[in-house]
Amino acid sequence: MAKPIQILEDVTVRFAGDSGDGMQLTGSQFTDTTAMVGTDIGTLPDFPAEIRAPAGSLAGVSGFQIHFSSSDIQTPGDSPDVLVAMNPAALKVNLKDLKPNATIIVNTNSFDAKNLKLAQYDTNPLEDGSLAGYNVIPVELTKLTTTALDELNLSPKEKDKCKNFFALGIMYWMYNRPIEMTLAWLESKFKKKPDILEANQRVLKAGFNYGETTEIFTTRYDVQPAKLPKGIYRNISGNEAVALGFVTVSLRSKLPLFLGSYPITPASEILQELSKYKNYGVVTFQAEDEIAGIASAVGAAFTGALAITSTSGPGLSLKAEAMGLAIMTELPLVVIDVQRGGPSTGLPTKTEQADLFQALYGRHGEAPLVVIAASSPADCFFASIEAAKIALEFMVPVILLTDGYLAFGSEPLKIPKFEELPEINVKFRTEIEGFYPYLRDENLVRPWAIPGTPGLEHRIGGLEKKDVFGNISYDPQNHEIMINNRQKKVINVQKVIPDLAVNGNETGELLVLSWGSTYGAVIEAIKLARKEGLEVSHAHLRYMNPFPKNLEGVLKSFNKVMIPELNLGQLATIIKGIYLREIIQFNKVQGQPFKVAEVLNKIKEVLGGNNGK
Repeated sequence: MAKPIQILEDVTVRFAGDSGDGMQLTGSQFTDTTAMVGTDIGTLPDFPAEIRAPAGSLAGVSGFQIHFSSSDIQTPGDSPDVLVAMNPAALKVNLKDLKPNATIIVNTNSFDAKNLKLAQYDTNPLEDGSLAGYNVIPVELTKLTTTALDELNLSPKEKDKCKNFFALGIMYWMYNRPIEMTLAWLESKFKKKPDILEANQRVLKAGFNYGETTEIFTTRYDVQPAKLPKGIYRNISGNEAVALGFVTVSLRSKLPLFLGSYPITPASEILQELSKYKNYGVVTFQAEDEIAGIASAVGAAFTGALAITSTSGPGLSLKAEAMGLAIMTELPLVVIDVQRGGPSTGLPTKTEQADLFQALYGRHGEAPLVVIAASSPADCFFASIEAAKIALEFMVPVILLTDGYLAFGSEPLKIPKFEELPEINVKFRTEIEGFYPYLRDENLVRPWAIPGTPGLEHRIGGLEKKDVFGNISYDPQNHEIMINNRQKKVINVQKVIPDLAVNGNETGELLVLSWGSTYGAVIEAIKLARKEGLEVSHAHLRYMNPFPKNLEGVLKSFNKVMIPELNLGQLATIIKGIYLREIIQFNKVQGQPFKVAEVLNKIKEVLGGNNGK
């Protein structure tokens, strides 16, 4: 008899186990299938920084969370409704995050004395009553997987590696998801390894059928497709979106794309993704270090290419002098900084927003450049296009800030039509008469002349240049003129960026001002606050330098301004210093994004429970 299907509006699921248990793969397959069904999704991969943390240890737990809904969502969910725990360590690390009465599907075969000790359990939580507040579903995942593969000539280790697909099959059954997409993916992935292909496909089907036949599952669930704007969508991570954004700019501007980069977590996937687009004329150079990466990009910009370099916080520090060279030479360059926890090596696989000071001020001398911050994985696509457009049209370096949460997280991207994208106006100097390398237009933008063009030969470099003419100059007054020209050019970018928009009343008691990846949690918290009758407005900063020209007016329109940040208050410090405005700081530096409930509770606290009236 078919089991009843219960319709839910949204669900948050977390897969957790050892790094070798394939949790990232399991989560990404569940995500791709769920996206194809048409629900809105948000994901949060979370894996250890240690490459070889001991198997079964707390430090070695890897997780993947997905929030899927029949309505528009902006986050990967606060607390999981379901935890798939492959071992005791995965249970212990993630138990604190679960909702009351959450479902825990647990691999009972891993709860032996050795694994319990590694997870620092004195007693077996499956037997001591400590999980009484949860719906625990014990499944012998390891044994069932091995049984399903009895006839195949595989080693015990190879069979054990398939158990994540048994768990995936159960989840596909439990949430009424088709398995055909994953079967096709396995066909493509392992077509040259028929034994591994058959094993994984067999185990996936066995897990799906187990859900249907076992008596421990009494109900299936379904989340209907979301009512999203009509269009073509694809599931995309932030790093994938960045790569595609710059390929799009290359096609739109008709410029060759060059990436000079050194691999660094969590930015490495940008290099890997762009290396797939050689047929679009994309050139990727994996440099021997961070300095060589950006120096090669500066050289590519000099020759007329769309030049970019990617890194994270430690690499941004190493690139500082070469960024100064791009500022001095006034060449279009985009530096993508995928922020991570610091300082030093810090938390390389965790997220943080703590590079804002470095992006704005982390160079010697007066070295201004444009800084833009993406707000979601899909927005990384559009933010990349904006960063490149400003760099090319203002002949100025631009830093694009994303972070680990955006880089590894994913959501649906509504693919725009090519002709709907903004035009990229590239002007190469061709006229010989009256040419000087630092001759400027009304926005103080200097000409871009391709080296080797007859009559347009010129020198640029790291030593200060004579205004207009470009010769080396040590004149004090000239240095101040050039410093001011470079600063004013960055300020002139305000002419092409939109005013800061306010979501809600344009005046009132409280404005929540967000930037970067805090957008999702803040906007959902604002919606919940308004449902509870609280009057609160929201504005989100995309342009970190220069700020929108109406920012000061917006700040003055509210009695209180709160800024949530994944740092100790970097934007708040800048706002205080520029606008002399008191700011309520809400800071978190735990390597994890804000939860919606955290922001909502802070809003209630600020309004004092009386809506500020």
